Amino acid sequence: MWREIVEEFPSAEPREPATPQSLERIQAALGVPLPGELHSLLLETDGVLDEYGTEVIWSAERILGDNVAFRGDEQYRTLYMPFDPLVFFGDNGGGDQFAFVCRPPRDEVFVWDHETDGRNLVSPSLEAYVRSALGSDGEDWYR
Repeated sequence: MWREIVEEFPSAEPREPATPQSLERIQAALGVPLPGELHSLLLETDGVLDEYGTEVIWSAERILGDNVAFRGDEQYRTLYMPFDPLVFFGDNGGGDQFAFVCRPPRDEVFVWDHETDGRNLVSPSLEAYVRSALGSDGEDWYR
């Protein structure tokens, strides 16, 4: 399903599938299950790039690395609200990052504004997020 959605956008670049082991490492390190839609997407394509090279969906490796860094950075803890309830999975190329709330679990996609620490609902589902991000022609579709 996910590759077919991505392939509706000729300039988008899907990747090879992530391994189940890499998804298990994310879940173990973060202590939360990956949202179902994100888990299934990563098993079909380990990330998605838009026509400008923006990582609309990060690779499993980046999801793990960035989320661990956000949670463990002492400076972030003093500057921002806690990141533990979130699982970041993509960005806009300009600093804003997209995430699921995993504590408590939610299906909607939120954006974290890196300048204000705001966390705002931007999409009712991962599918709607992917379609909006890939169809945006590089604009910040969520503002």
